[in-house]
Amino acid sequence: MPPVKMEWETRLGHRFKVRDLYILSTVTKSGGMAKAARQLGMSQPSVSEAIANLESILGVRLLDRGAKGIEPTIYAEAILKRSVAIFDELKQAVNDVHFLADPAKGELKIGCSDTTAATVLPRMIERFSEKYPLAALSVGNVPTFSDALPVLRDRQYDLVFARLYQPLTSVVDDLNVERLFDDPVVVVAGKHNPLARRRKVDLADLVDEPWIMPGTHTWIHARIAEAFRERGLAMPTTRLVTLSWPLIAHFVFNGRHIMAYPRSVAVRYSLKVLPVNLPIRPWPLSILTLKNRTLSPVAERFMGCAREVARPMADRQNAGKTS
Repeated sequence: MPPVKMEWETRLGHRFKVRDLYILSTVTKSGGMAKAARQLGMSQPSVSEAIANLESILGVRLLDRGAKGIEPTIYAEAILKRSVAIFDELKQAVNDVHFLADPAKGELKIGCSDTTAATVLPRMIERFSEKYPLAALSVGNVPTFSDALPVLRDRQYDLVFARLYQPLTSVVDDLNVERLFDDPVVVVAGKHNPLARRRKVDLADLVDEPWIMPGTHTWIHARIAEAFRERGLAMPTTRLVTLSWPLIAHFVFNGRHIMAYPRSVAVRYSLKVLPVNLPIRPWPLSILTLKNRTLSPVAERFMGCAREVARPMADRQNAGKTS
């Protein structure tokens, strides 16, 4: 069956039906015409007709019969891969219509790390909820930037808050990145830690202190190792390796442990930022969204509230740089 070439605007667009595309998706997932017909509440001849219509329009065979039943051809796999975005946009369009009918309502799925959930995100949610009290928010744990990519691409979240420590490459050019404010790494201690009363702390003073560290693969660990290496000091022995916020809170707030963490955490929980010189490296908190996905009105409104909360923090940092 030779492929058929025709202009979308003149002929193909008039014959191509999203309904037929959905039927094709159901057939490939179920593995058979009869099963798909039962799931769709249609007759099997109607299902066969829809597939035949697509094959006629495209001029290629879309389904093969194999040992395990009906299987998609490479042409079907190609068109179904694109259809994920089509179905997602249609679903989002319906949600947008419902939202616009009542601007106070909507649903938004947000991904972020524990530190973001413990610091700036609550204030963003409070600001948003004051304006749109009936909107539903779902927040999930997305620990790192690398974790953010697959969950955004799979549409598990509408937006993700992540900290970026290097420019994006062409590998991730399907993402929108909006920088909110820089959240640099600082060394923190609890208010009752003897180090918190000192006006000057040298990095050498911290070699024998009980450190809590994230894993060696993390950006924070790399920055601390860099700081000690530049001073010709041995890396301190880590007493506890974890990213668990409850554990960190317990041992830093109530004990002698120290840790390198984003400055926003220290500000939010009144931890003491030790006056230690660390290599200055930008570590901005950013909002990540998909370029090829239209944001819902509720997402746009939440991002507006996020900007309002982040703006004073960014202004303070800029003022500090110029003073």
